[in-house]
Amino acid sequence: MMTMQLIKKILLLILVVSCVTGCTKVDYTKIDEPAYLRVFNNFNYGFSLGDKDKKVPFLCMIINPTFDAEGKPNGGQIVGDFLDVRDYYAPPYPSHVGSSTSVNNPEYPGKENVLVGPIVNGYDLSSWAQIPSGTHRFVFFYRPKNSVPYFKLDRNLIGDVMKDTTLTLTHHEVYTMHLLQKDYLTKENGVLLRQETFLKQPLSDSLAYVNFYNYSASGFQESSDDIKPEVFKMGQFQYGIKDKMDIFLTIYSDQVSALTDGGRYRFNAIPGYKGKYFASVERNISSAAVASYHSYPVFPNPAENGNVTQSWQMWDFLSPGMNPANKPYHVMDTKTDGNWASLACLNLGLEKPSPHNGAVLPNMLVNIHSGVHNPRTFATVNTIEVINGGVYLTTIQRKYPAPVY
Repeated sequence: MMTMQLIKKILLLILVVSCVTGCTKVDYTKIDEPAYLRVFNNFNYGFSLGDKDKKVPFLCMIINPTFDAEGKPNGGQIVGDFLDVRDYYAPPYPSHVGSSTSVNNPEYPGKENVLVGPIVNGYDLSSWAQIPSGTHRFVFFYRPKNSVPYFKLDRNLIGDVMKDTTLTLTHHEVYTMHLLQKDYLTKENGVLLRQETFLKQPLSDSLAYVNFYNYSASGFQESSDDIKPEVFKMGQFQYGIKDKMDIFLTIYSDQVSALTDGGRYRFNAIPGYKGKYFASVERNISSAAVASYHSYPVFPNPAENGNVTQSWQMWDFLSPGMNPANKPYHVMDTKTDGNWASLACLNLGLEKPSPHNGAVLPNMLVNIHSGVHNPRTFATVNTIEVINGGVYLTTIQRKYPAPVY
């Protein structure tokens, strides 16, 4: 039989545990008819002398804001604070996974502790936030680049509007919102809301898919290179590409040789996928239409029982009339007058292939422990967006079987 002293100790322990768990528990409000929203801040800043007079695009997003008697925002239905410029890679899981302790958020919801999307038609929507469907007012406010929450800033720092717009979101639809520059010379800003369709299309699990957008500002590519942002890791993309480009795909069979001396990777392209015409893209910042998806095989390695591949993708963007065989540029050329830009997608520390002077982003294929296979390769659905001096990759992941240990 327990003594009264022991019972008191047990009750005290239960009380302490309850207090601790109570402090960390997040109560989410159920949303009956949600829409799913993801927001990217596509502005670059701080890379050139021409930026010294620009407002830093570090933002606070408030959906359906409320205002005090002086017209200052004092709350809102949804607040997405510390919205920083986006990362060049948006992975197929929420941005807070493995992220730093900084409050800066590379997207919304990103690090926000909010109710996220579920698995829908086999697609993981955990990188999209659930918000009530309907018509909403979205206001984006400039804020100083510090760690002070927006409503705790000095009052003179609150209320500086970058963009104020009203948009309607339909329930159970998936939306990607882009904040971007519409005109490079006048500095006009805009918002583009794209209603995604990938989860409604009959896409095969055995193929990888990708679509392309050029959301660059009017006048960016034509402007002087001296006033453009210097984003050297973006290779030829940092100077912009022409308004219309053809895209060619080369698939290489392994990633190891990509980094070896002599550029041996150029000789191990998979037959039928060496400089293969794949798609075209035209600059368009006035339409939110979804671009067509194009597919390519995963090419699993027979030596790995068909469960995994080390293949990777090289994308060449070329002006119409050019192709990888006849382009008048060398692999180490950076300035190509917007006629050529290359992007390598591989997973070896995001190092540049040798020799190669293009942009480098992660592989579009996901290798992960699933079932009894560690790793196993899965195809994904991807979006490549060219925006001013950068090229961005967003990867969407299908649901896969949990690992078996």
